[in-house]
Amino acid sequence: MTFFADLHIHSKYSRATARNCDLPNLALWAQKKGIAVLGTGDFTHPAWRAEIEQGLVPAGPGVFRLRPELEREVGRRVPAACLAAVSFVLTVEIATIYKKDGRTRKVHHVVFAPDMESVERLIVRLERIGNLRSDGRPILGLDSRDLLEIVLEAGEGCYLVPAHVWTPWFAVLGSKSGFDRIEDCYGDLSGHIFALETGLSSDPPMNWRVSALDRFRLVSNSDAHSPAKLGREACVFDCQPDYFAMREALRTGEGYAGTVEFFPEEGKYHLDGHRKCGLCLQPEETREYGGRCPECGGLLTVGVMHRVGELADRAEKQAREAPPPTAGEVRSLVPLSEILSEILGVGPQSKRVQRAYEGLVDRLGPELPVLWEIPVEDVKRVASPLVAEALTRLRSGKVIRRAGYDGEYGVIRLFEDGELRLNIGSSLQMS
Repeated sequence: MTFFADLHIHSKYSRATARNCDLPNLALWAQKKGIAVLGTGDFTHPAWRAEIEQGLVPAGPGVFRLRPELEREVGRRVPAACLAAVSFVLTVEIATIYKKDGRTRKVHHVVFAPDMESVERLIVRLERIGNLRSDGRPILGLDSRDLLEIVLEAGEGCYLVPAHVWTPWFAVLGSKSGFDRIEDCYGDLSGHIFALETGLSSDPPMNWRVSALDRFRLVSNSDAHSPAKLGREACVFDCQPDYFAMREALRTGEGYAGTVEFFPEEGKYHLDGHRKCGLCLQPEETREYGGRCPECGGLLTVGVMHRVGELADRAEKQAREAPPPTAGEVRSLVPLSEILSEILGVGPQSKRVQRAYEGLVDRLGPELPVLWEIPVEDVKRVASPLVAEALTRLRSGKVIRRAGYDGEYGVIRLFEDGELRLNIGSSLQMS
């Protein structure tokens, strides 16, 4: 069974998240996106944990579903073409900040548990170390290796995946506070790490340049802070949609098909730069300037592409032509709301885009299949030729890229300047 899973998300109890990040809205948007398995996020937060316990019921090995009455209520709000079962697995992102080898380390991790008993054992240990109540993503003064040990001891099947591994400030391989090797972070327990999350600013081909990462399965998730952002990156499994089958697929590769991804240039740390001065730089320019902003003299933020290049022992062409045996299929996407935003010339959150989005998923079904699987001829029957042309270009990788840097998201476009002006008056919906 092939399905999409988004396993790193957040609830309304994490900082800088939408107030509608609750279980019903997450389940609603998972169906609009075409996601079959969703992480709960934030299970260490007591208020969110209470909502999980009240709102979810066991639905198979290590997976949960909304209580029947909640599921029926959500089902009434889901477009008929998108209606499908959504399962949850218990997850949380944990930040660790600590000193090691003379440097301050800041590393984020996604932790998985198969049942509430394991969650409770984990929480008992973590509450002795730091505050779990102030943020859905707790920040703990704990060595990453020791966090991994606590996770492994919490229960059979618990595991940990290093989060967005290249992000400069908060990741295991990040330029600002990370390490040069996974083994340097997790020490003698490194063998228990079998998957890495690439993050929005990198994709698997970039990671294939580093042979030290060959043994790891590469995963992608949305890290969504609002329900509408679900599925902007996701994993593709070809196994039973239960916790242990997915864990085994990640560990062995059997049943793990690959990922759908942002174009990495859209990630907000892809290139180097200094947002305050509006300066975006290629790695060679950063080196030329000695790592300092030529405008103000401040330190530049070294982005993901630069950092990958520092650790790489393969050329880009070699990595793409001969990926490691652990590699899965990689498909890059542009979220449907961003495609509609470009065509309509208004923001992705605008009412016009929202109406157009709802109309398309109501007629065609969930977003991820629309982006990649539904025949373009079927799209043409319910939408304007512009939408069909955008999907044709997306599927062939013919996109225009303006890379993100220093916390500023990049922009991926599907049409050249002036192309859309020639189609003024063209409606998105066919009459």
